[in-house]
Amino acid sequence: MEKILNRADVPVEQTWDLTPIYPNEEAFETDFSRIETLAKDFVDAYAGHLKDAKTVNTALKAYSDIQELAERLFAYSDLQVEADTSNKENIARAARTGSRMAKIYEKLAFFAIELAHLDDAVLEEASQQAPDHARFLGKIQKNKAHYLSAETEAALAAMAPTLDSPYQIYNDIKNADTCFPSFEAHGKTYAMTYNAFENRYESDPDHTVRHTAADLFYAELARHKNGTASAYNARVQQEKIEADLRGYDSVFDYLLAEQEVPRALYDRQIDIIMERLAPIMQKYATLIGRVHGIDRMTTYDLKLELDPNVSSEISYAEAADFIKDGLSILGDDYVAMLDRAFDERWIDYAENRGKSTGAFCADVYSVHPYVLSSFNYHINEVATLAHELGHAGQNILTAKHQPFLNKEMSMYAVESPSTTNELIMENYLLKKAGDDKRQHRWVLSQMVSQTYYHNFVTHLLEAAYQREVYRIVEQGGSVDADSLTAIYREVLSRFWGDAVEIKDGSALTWMRQPHYYMGLYSYTYSAGLTIGTQMALRLMKGEPGVVDQWRAFLSAGDSVDPIGLAAIAGVDITTDKPLKDTIDYIGSIVDELVSLTDELEK
Repeated sequence: MEKILNRADVPVEQTWDLTPIYPNEEAFETDFSRIETLAKDFVDAYAGHLKDAKTVNTALKAYSDIQELAERLFAYSDLQVEADTSNKENIARAARTGSRMAKIYEKLAFFAIELAHLDDAVLEEASQQAPDHARFLGKIQKNKAHYLSAETEAALAAMAPTLDSPYQIYNDIKNADTCFPSFEAHGKTYAMTYNAFENRYESDPDHTVRHTAADLFYAELARHKNGTASAYNARVQQEKIEADLRGYDSVFDYLLAEQEVPRALYDRQIDIIMERLAPIMQKYATLIGRVHGIDRMTTYDLKLELDPNVSSEISYAEAADFIKDGLSILGDDYVAMLDRAFDERWIDYAENRGKSTGAFCADVYSVHPYVLSSFNYHINEVATLAHELGHAGQNILTAKHQPFLNKEMSMYAVESPSTTNELIMENYLLKKAGDDKRQHRWVLSQMVSQTYYHNFVTHLLEAAYQREVYRIVEQGGSVDADSLTAIYREVLSRFWGDAVEIKDGSALTWMRQPHYYMGLYSYTYSAGLTIGTQMALRLMKGEPGVVDQWRAFLSAGDSVDPIGLAAIAGVDITTDKPLKDTIDYIGSIVDELVSLTDELEK
């Protein structure tokens, strides 16, 4: 049986190096004491004293410094938990960090409220004196009506660890309480973890292995469905209550306000994909069944590769070389960033027990980004690493060109840099395939099964499900395990139609993602990939000036709203054309896959 390593047994070169954040616990504690002092001094200096533009800008600089230090402290604490959720020392440190930081944010709660209640003329003068502060102050003015009293805001800040408990409960159930037994297939024993299922067994070409693993996986999830549903219901009820308290027309408006996206763009993204992409993906599912000789496709078969025999193993070093070569079109300094990421251990790619599932990139503005993944040593992992390094590249360029207060790109567009990188790498692999039709088909299938399936199907179905949950909550209702399962099954059935049988386990997919605890995040993957597709196609054509245009997008951070940001990339998201063009492009890939399969089967 393949052994899953404990974190302590993982070779150090496969782990990230957190010492650039803090070399040791002593340095971490020293900075924690410093931020507590800075917060106290900030209150003494500015609470009740924000009278003029000069003071506002001086306060904003001090506030930015505190927030930058807070990010660093949280990163040191949280990243250790992500790498090993079973380590009690890591968990205790994260809990202490959350508790201590809540007291700091309680102290700082007055600041936004006092800014919001200043005369607009003062804020406009402050913006003119310090243009780097204009965007932050503009959002304060825009959201003025939704701030609560200073006392209430302070109380909410103090209660942050408790208000965040639904997400913590979800993680505890997922990473601590969920325990998968091993399983047997064809006389061989397989070790099961969340990452093992998602990275290998879910797409295993052997029907017995794939279905046995899925049945076991979802049976274990089902044992925890009621607790998980209670945690999620608590989260959405909390969001609805806060939306009402802050005077938003609906919970949707509250959650979309931070993204600065109107409700119409959110609904459009879901509705058009559910309508226009569904028949294309049904055709793709039918093609998978045809190639693999499956009479009746099920949701357990959808992650099958079109031709798994073409997928080759690849070392981590080889993947790094591929990525640096493929993304070299973005500039020498971009490749230099990639060199640093691989050489300086920005990436934690080991698979170990207790490690968080999936992959992500965490930005530490004053240090550098960190990437978590579980590298599976197959060439399809190149796209995953390129995806997360797309976030890293955007973080680095934004840090170079934007102040800390302008660093957070809107959630609506945040997946654009990552998905663009995926498409660049896949087009790079297409070129390497040359005239080999089977290799060409394999790369195209990766574009559909990895990049577009993950972002335009998996996360979009989550978004459609999530919208139904919030509709119930908006009407004063609540959800439980049975209703969540029924909602997810209905969304799957609506998308896949008669082409795919919905397995009972797949209706529990709502238990697998942390995105539901992050507001309206899931739909933004398809929004980001819509921008990313249009840009990647232009990059691969080598249009004059397009690299500079894309780098301007990557450097903009939160200096403009999502509509303005997309416009920098030459994409008009006020219309549905980019989305429909992207869906048509996916359709053209599926048509080409069918045509190539016809040729290869002659």
